Amino acid sequence: MTAQHPPRGDVAVLVAAAGLGVRLGSGGPKALRELDGVPLLVHAVRRLALAPSVAHVAVAAPPGGAAAVRNLVAAELPGHISLTVVDGGASRQDSVRSALASVPPALPVILVHDAARALAPPDLVERVAAAVRAGYTAVIPVLPVVDTIKRVAGDDSVLDTVDRALLRAVQTPQGFRRDVLEAAHEHAASVPVGLAVDVTDDAGLVELLGVRVHCVPGSEAALKITRPIDLAVAELLLRDRTLSP
Repeated sequence: MTAQHPPRGDVAVLVAAAGLGVRLGSGGPKALRELDGVPLLVHAVRRLALAPSVAHVAVAAPPGGAAAVRNLVAAELPGHISLTVVDGGASRQDSVRSALASVPPALPVILVHDAARALAPPDLVERVAAAVRAGYTAVIPVLPVVDTIKRVAGDDSVLDTVDRALLRAVQTPQGFRRDVLEAAHEHAASVPVGLAVDVTDDAGLVELLGVRVHCVPGSEAALKITRPIDLAVAELLLRDRTLSP
């Protein structure tokens, strides 16, 4: 694949921000929890706004919260980046599908991002977008797995040790050619509930279509803020001036 210089304005980013964040503790929807006095969603949008390829941001807000979220993030986007905000659904998949439907039809590259990865830097956005633009149909940012991984049975006994050289920890934003992501969500929505496969990211939906997913280097800054300790780590990262927008 041949790398190309990124034109401004060929990318839409779908931001999943409807989750409750139960593991983070009480305090409302996770995307609206504060990191250094600023909601995680705002941190995420500020960094997306600095990526030259981004032309549109579509946020899936907590159910019933679309108007409030629009008021929260609209001021964070410069004039050349348009915004849509939709109410999220009962599942992440429903939320992403609704956000995708709100994107202007002219944008060919779609990135799907978790608001919980609030410090994902603009260069990671550009790296994923560039790979899609270069011809890869689906792209995920990854990091090597550093822990020893074991498969464990229901009785807590070890079954075997997994070769971590073959494993990667997957991050967002994940990038897709628009028609492929749309097809993946249409396929997932058509599967009867009892036959649906538990898929935790959009790359997994695309894999069900038989599409090959390409990996690019991720970023340590793009950690997922899920537990209180993650929030503490993110606060430390935020003090690093190189991560500030």
